[in-house]
Amino acid sequence: MDSLTTSPEYFAKELQEFKAELENAGIPGALRYLNARTPHRYTGIYKYDGEILRNVAIYDKYDPNALKGEDAPMGATYCSLLVKERALEITDAAEDDRVKNVIITPVTSYCGVLMKDHAGNAFGSLCHFDMNRCQERTTDFPLLELAAEILYQHMYPKPE
Repeated sequence: MDSLTTSPEYFAKELQEFKAELENAGIPGALRYLNARTPHRYTGIYKYDGEILRNVAIYDKYDPNALKGEDAPMGATYCSLLVKERALEITDAAEDDRVKNVIITPVTSYCGVLMKDHAGNAFGSLCHFDMNRCQERTTDFPLLELAAEILYQHMYPKPE
């Protein structure tokens, strides 16, 4: 991965398109836009809530009308690892020594970034995931990180 394809400037067009989708179609449209860039079935926003990972919003490529997914025990999610990792890509969990036999979940492929609150504390995650193996998307991390910040600000506008 070279520095050009990982810089925010490289994603200027995509970032503008993402912002337009968020403005025109809200969070479902923004998640749909991000999901169209990946082979993963799902794209979701999750909130850390103690021992539970709460789904805030989801886009399902095979069920576009689904707006909310299931909550999950924090310890059974790759999102729980983002507090330390900040960004995480798992192509095939059965072959990845970082998570094999550590996180027990039906999710096979995962690409996620940490969402932070206004104070910079861990809020949750923005992630793509699938029960099947998917192609890597690490070049999308800069866009996902910017999108996570924009989505948080959209959901929780900073008090003036």
